[in-house]
Amino acid sequence: EDPSLERHFKGHRDAVTSVDFSLNKKQLASGSMDSCLMIWSMKPQMRAYRFVGHKDAVLCVQFSPSGHLVASASRDKTVRLWIPSLKGESTVFKAHTATVRSVHFSSDGQSLVTASDDKTIKVWTVHRQKFLFSLSQHINWVRCARFSPDGRLIVSSSDDKTIKLWDKTSRECIHSFCEHGGFVNHVDFHPSGTCIAAAGTDSTVKLWDVRMNRLLQHYQGNSVVNSLSFHPSGNYLVTASNDSTLKILDLLEGRLLYTLHGHQGPATCVAFSRAGDLFASGGSDEQVMVWKTNFDTADYGDGLKTQKSGSSVDGSHHTGSEMDCGIHHKKTKTQDSGRNHGQQEEEAGLVNTLEHIMGQLDVLTQTVSILEQRLTLTEDKLKECLENQQKIIQSKTN
Repeated sequence: EDPSLERHFKGHRDAVTSVDFSLNKKQLASGSMDSCLMIWSMKPQMRAYRFVGHKDAVLCVQFSPSGHLVASASRDKTVRLWIPSLKGESTVFKAHTATVRSVHFSSDGQSLVTASDDKTIKVWTVHRQKFLFSLSQHINWVRCARFSPDGRLIVSSSDDKTIKLWDKTSRECIHSFCEHGGFVNHVDFHPSGTCIAAAGTDSTVKLWDVRMNRLLQHYQGNSVVNSLSFHPSGNYLVTASNDSTLKILDLLEGRLLYTLHGHQGPATCVAFSRAGDLFASGGSDEQVMVWKTNFDTADYGDGLKTQKSGSSVDGSHHTGSEMDCGIHHKKTKTQDSGRNHGQQEEEAGLVNTLEHIMGQLDVLTQTVSILEQRLTLTEDKLKECLENQQKIIQSKTN
């Protein structure tokens, strides 16, 4: 079955720049040139939240791994952390001196990495909201920066036509991939952490092995590629292009699987949900679309298994038996119908209770995070007062 359009969100007043799903797929965040961040509910008839605070275009949005926070990067030179609830409270990170193009959480949710036109990449702690350090070897705007799945590496792409790999601990650049064809709009790590994919203005998607630093795969399109996202199984990649299409690449076969036409005008951003059963796209047409993946689940369930065994996406390490065993895992649809009704109702009740508890936990976490923010502010004020007091005392003794 081909991927199919599932939902359609309208509400932005300018081009959509970025989309991301929350962990539980209940919410979808989008950023736009209209300076707003929108949080859409995946439940029908639930209203969307519009978060206002940025003074200029929002260029990137991302949910934290737990889904309690949303980070946004803006042309107003700031990064904001939002609590995706009714109040829409946010705190501001200021350290960049130019447009911030990209923001990304580490997989443990503890750190943020941001990339900016001030040619730097900056790393922050999420909870203390402190700036930690800068990486500054790029000699032009930095478009994108991402943590590796294990958080040890950072990859960045810049208009200086390089993609740089950094070691987070030593803060050193460990490799530069030089891109002669064009600029790289977007770069990301494969779920296995062993390779990266880069979306180019030269209409290409390239996959590089970060252990051997060699080119693994090269897909030539016919239009600027703005964004890409790996399927969690690591077997597929979805791209968004200026020719208004979304393309799904099969990385094991090394070929284009689907071309999807939904947007009018350039498709600017695309992202798989964390489970991989959905993906979302945004475009210059101000629209956000949600698509059902509809891949054969047996295929990529198996992919998840093979990925764990440390295989690489160039396909060369996949033995025949590894790839074939997906066929035996296919479950027949009829197995389920024999289960009795009461059992299903009981399970539904349990799921609801659990979801309610999770909801309560979310609220608690949000409250704690607001309190933490206020505490930090209070600490800063206190420090200021003490410093002022010292100054007064000193000036009196002098």
